[in-house]
Amino acid sequence: MPLSTSNEDYLKTIWNINEWQATPVTSGQLVKTLGLSPSTVSEGVARLSALGLVRHAPYGAVRLTGEGQQEAARMVRAHRLLETGLVQLFGYSWDEVHDEAERLEHAVSDLFIERLDHKLGHPARDPHGDIIPAPNQSEVPRQIPVTLATAEPGTTVHVKRVSDNDSDVLVYLEGAGIVPGIAVTVEKSQSDPQLLAITLGDVHAIIPLAAARAVVTGTADA
Repeated sequence: MPLSTSNEDYLKTIWNINEWQATPVTSGQLVKTLGLSPSTVSEGVARLSALGLVRHAPYGAVRLTGEGQQEAARMVRAHRLLETGLVQLFGYSWDEVHDEAERLEHAVSDLFIERLDHKLGHPARDPHGDIIPAPNQSEVPRQIPVTLATAEPGTTVHVKRVSDNDSDVLVYLEGAGIVPGIAVTVEKSQSDPQLLAITLGDVHAIIPLAAARAVVTGTADA
């Protein structure tokens, strides 16, 4: 039986959170991320548990089962390929694609997604730098992030991912040239603790620390 849109959103959200933290997902995180009430999330998790897609002890962590991981990966793959297609094929900017992909992902078929993947040349990451799960993938890739905001002064890091949680931040970072693949050198701390001095190539810039927290970094080959 096909999953409901709500069930798919829960599974995708659990996967997304699991990618970026070492600890299990909590109901409180789902409440915050999905923007729902605790009682609504509790009911949603109970439905997934009844379907055998998650394991959840009362007041405990929410963990995907093997089947739950497969369904979650399918939704994440669809979402990220749609975002990539919207940018590459239809000229969307990276701050526009998240909500559009949210609407489309529940309507398109698996066949459409596989043909889209082929059309795009089998991309490994979406426009924000998030890993696109492979077909039939079930294991969540663990990528405990280090952000630009926490990089040591004097070090050069490579932008791996930019959070798409805030479209205004995406617009700002793109305007500043801070996109996946770019190298950034962190300069000495500013007198204002809410600002960060950086260098991109020969360009010096000062950016808000709040924006730097949305930028996940790593070494060139990480």
